[in-house]
Amino acid sequence: MTSREPAPTTVHCTFIPPWLAERVDGAKRAALDEALRTRRGVEARTAARVAVTDGPAWTVHDAGSTTTLPGEAVRSAGDAEAGDVAVDEAATGIEATLAMFAEVLARSSYDDEGAPVSLTVHYGSRYNNAFWDGAQLVFGDGDGKVFERFTKPVDVLAHEFSHGVVEHTAGLVYLGQSGALNESVADVFASCLKQRLLGQDAADGDWLIGEGIFTSSVRARALRDMAAPGTAYDDPQLGADPQVGHMDDYVETTDDNGGVHLNSGIPNKAFQLAAVAVGGTAIEGAGRIWYDALVGGSVPEDADFATFAAATIAAAGTHADAVREAWAQVGVEPLAGSPASGGGGRLRVERSGGFIGRSEAVEVDLDDDLRGLVAEASLSGASTTDPPRPDMYVYTFTVDGAEPVRVPEHLLTARQAELAERVIGSGATGDASP
Repeated sequence: MTSREPAPTTVHCTFIPPWLAERVDGAKRAALDEALRTRRGVEARTAARVAVTDGPAWTVHDAGSTTTLPGEAVRSAGDAEAGDVAVDEAATGIEATLAMFAEVLARSSYDDEGAPVSLTVHYGSRYNNAFWDGAQLVFGDGDGKVFERFTKPVDVLAHEFSHGVVEHTAGLVYLGQSGALNESVADVFASCLKQRLLGQDAADGDWLIGEGIFTSSVRARALRDMAAPGTAYDDPQLGADPQVGHMDDYVETTDDNGGVHLNSGIPNKAFQLAAVAVGGTAIEGAGRIWYDALVGGSVPEDADFATFAAATIAAAGTHADAVREAWAQVGVEPLAGSPASGGGGRLRVERSGGFIGRSEAVEVDLDDDLRGLVAEASLSGASTTDPPRPDMYVYTFTVDGAEPVRVPEHLLTARQAELAERVIGSGATGDASP
């Protein structure tokens, strides 16, 4: 599992969609928010590149109702409660989020290298949002009329943290379908955390995102409903939840970075269906599959729904049919020609060189088990330019007619080595030459 440095052009991942911010605060306030986030993002991404990796696992800062980041450090890992509700909610939330990623997914912080997590509360005056700016989790207090404080629902914090995970794995561009996937993956791990803290299996979860973020005066159950996109709220002031849950209703728009919050309901619903079908807890079942797809190397930064669907099916192993059916129910067909598309597929593995200078090539059909191993082997990138070492083999992997990927023996990952051994060892449809 490798980490990628966030792209310099990363757009801020905000919890509240822009159309809702405009209805509550007005277009002028929404534009101000975007300008502030853009400026802070440039500063934060610059700081992230030189950030130290020692010190407390997390630190909560208090911005004092200003927009200066990160603010005054008020509580760090190991400290007693501060007595400030927002500070202590942020502390509890980040502890639980880090624990879930570490204990279930073996991931150390958002970058998988143990980066200290910086959180800021009391950002701005009556600020109606939360966001991840490339290095910082930021939470407003809400206006008290429409929104409560944004640290109140723990899944808001997990959602923003998960945007950091996405940046350091697949790096999904925050635009169009890849942006909707970015939003959806953040919701996926947010729902996983909520259910984990409640001790629920996937079948028992309510699948609400941001439950409790609205004040009691608003007619709303939550900000989003992963099980029933478009039903989370219906309020005279805010209007009805406009999120969609099927490709038949996909929204083509230039607003909201190409509808990233609107259309994320489609992959959200696919995950909810998959999680219930796979069974068990959401994080240990479908959550593990989604994570493996995210870090497996087969999800490009501009992935569309079909590409991501194929990656999750490939990572699902014995649950491939259940995951495929979940995507089918929201109108998404895996990318044509992908080993995970359900249309068969072939894998060719060639081993050449060595002391005796012999070449062997074996081609096999891709079953669900091999598809999962292919996904874990990260064979979607270009061949390495590193030269082979004397008398060591060179392996060439060709998946379903795509560009061959060449890897010298000493650079094989554990999964690539396992894949090569299984295919070459099978001897099916093989050929050899001196």
